[in-house]
Amino acid sequence: MLLLERHPAYRGRLAALELATERLRTRRPTPQKLRTVTINCIVHVVWYDAAQNIGKSQIDSQFAVLNRDFRARNTDKSKVPTPWKGLVADSWLRFKCVQITRTKTTQRAFTVDDGVKRGASGGKSPINPRSHLNIWVCPLSGGLLGYAQFPGGPAATDGVVINYQAFGTRGTAQLPFNKGRTTTHEIGHYFNLRHIWADTPDCSGSDLVADAPNCAGPNYGKPRWPAISCRNGPHGDMFMNYMDYVDDDAMFMFTPGQSLRIRAALAGPRAGLTR
Repeated sequence: MLLLERHPAYRGRLAALELATERLRTRRPTPQKLRTVTINCIVHVVWYDAAQNIGKSQIDSQFAVLNRDFRARNTDKSKVPTPWKGLVADSWLRFKCVQITRTKTTQRAFTVDDGVKRGASGGKSPINPRSHLNIWVCPLSGGLLGYAQFPGGPAATDGVVINYQAFGTRGTAQLPFNKGRTTTHEIGHYFNLRHIWADTPDCSGSDLVADAPNCAGPNYGKPRWPAISCRNGPHGDMFMNYMDYVDDDAMFMFTPGQSLRIRAALAGPRAGLTR
């Protein structure tokens, strides 16, 4: 992570969050019904061409997706393979868009250097990032769909960034990323969820979630189940998990272990969102 290079203390904060997550896991080994937490969000539309200045209906369509996905109310969860149907988890989060900003930029496209989060580089600075989830929607270069900052990083760059062509379900959203799942995925990172292959290509890593099988790398497109790797048969990779790279219409679920990690983040470095 670039943050680990730029901010050495960040490593310690991540380690502390993992310890707190493990304590929560040992206290709550089974899923529980929880109080729904409302996450107030600010959407920053940063546009170069007028077509990138997405409308409110497109923004609303994205929030409708989030409020289904993080409550396990998405109808396509019926496509989860039978062995894992009991692992489709409610994360008890509700997302509310409380403000939209619009910024005309001279930058044709942004990168992962966080330029979109600074007015001086053609972007828009975050607003109240301790208490609000900031979401930037903008043109991104190199086919990048989005990226996010994990918990514990600097407030000046906190939030998630989404390509305007992968945000929501209408308007500028383009196949195969027009079901709003890029934002679901990146908000997962914002709440301390890792990729299911742990960003290691040799089965040596862990996403720190016991109920998501280890896998050898990202899956793309619409894989056929089972997709076996890392000796994880007979069921194989949980590629329909939101933290993989499959097409939007091929991902359907978080697990209880992932939901617990989200709650641990809310009890720790993301606690300001609940106040």
